[in-house]
Amino acid sequence: MKCSWCPDLIRSSGAFVLHLIMNINRRSLLKTAGMAAVAVAAGGTGVLASATDTPSSGSRKKIWTVAHITDVHIKAAEDAPERFKSCLKHIIAKHKPDFFLNGGDAINDASYDHVVRDEVTEQWSIWDQCIQELKDYEVHSCIGNHDTWWKAPSTSDPMYGKEYVVKRLKMPYRYYRFSKKNWHFFILDGNNANISLDEEQYRWLEDEFGRLTTGAQVLLMSHYPILGTTQVLVGGGHSDCKKLKDLFYRYRDKVRVCLSGHNHLSDETEYNGVRYCCNGAMSGFWWGKGDAESKGEGYYLETPPGYAILDLYEDGTVENTYFPHTF
Repeated sequence: MKCSWCPDLIRSSGAFVLHLIMNINRRSLLKTAGMAAVAVAAGGTGVLASATDTPSSGSRKKIWTVAHITDVHIKAAEDAPERFKSCLKHIIAKHKPDFFLNGGDAINDASYDHVVRDEVTEQWSIWDQCIQELKDYEVHSCIGNHDTWWKAPSTSDPMYGKEYVVKRLKMPYRYYRFSKKNWHFFILDGNNANISLDEEQYRWLEDEFGRLTTGAQVLLMSHYPILGTTQVLVGGGHSDCKKLKDLFYRYRDKVRVCLSGHNHLSDETEYNGVRYCCNGAMSGFWWGKGDAESKGEGYYLETPPGYAILDLYEDGTVENTYFPHTF
């Protein structure tokens, strides 16, 4: 993914981070758009995600700390396995998360035409070895576009398509929901026509939202950005973004934050009180040093390799902070 234009960069903690915040409602869409400076927090970059004014920290009750890793693209080359494991150990020691969300593209690539069975098997084997670092944690994953082997000899091959990825990532289904206290987590599968939710999945999501009770707070995770800046620069966003935006607006008292990866860029956009956080990539420039457009070693464009830490509060407040890493 390349682009010929990039907005001004905001330098924070020695890292360039593309960070656009738009707080727009439907009436002010043509009037209001803004960029806000990145807030520096404990060596990371991030802002609060809340539909209303944020209460003082003393009055808020934090109930979960969540690590969001995405676009690991694990492979044998570039010493990626050891670097990934070192970063996981660092996340655990520094942040002490309650559980992990894995945003997809766990393996480097199974989707290209030239990939053969042994390559797919090797990549998943390396993933299994690395993820042992998280054996004491829940890891909730979604499917990335590079995780699926579409060029298997036949559609009946056990390694073909999404079902095999669901098995390897220990997912209950290609999309699903789980709940922890008053927070409800919706893991989506955008690997459908034109990057979208298929009709079955959309109806499921709509029905599940309808069952939520007063006081419920919602976090959604898709591999692909639903709304945001990064897809303007490099593409790769949900084509059904308007349909999903309308659904979120109907449940705006509950929907708080949507997480994504895919574009390897750090971006936070707010629209109608929902925070859309594209949280970079663990692998940065696919574990390589970068190219002529990289603003630092291992960067993709202005974004360094990294991960995000989310603090989730009982009242629906979210703090999303992107932490660059140098492993």
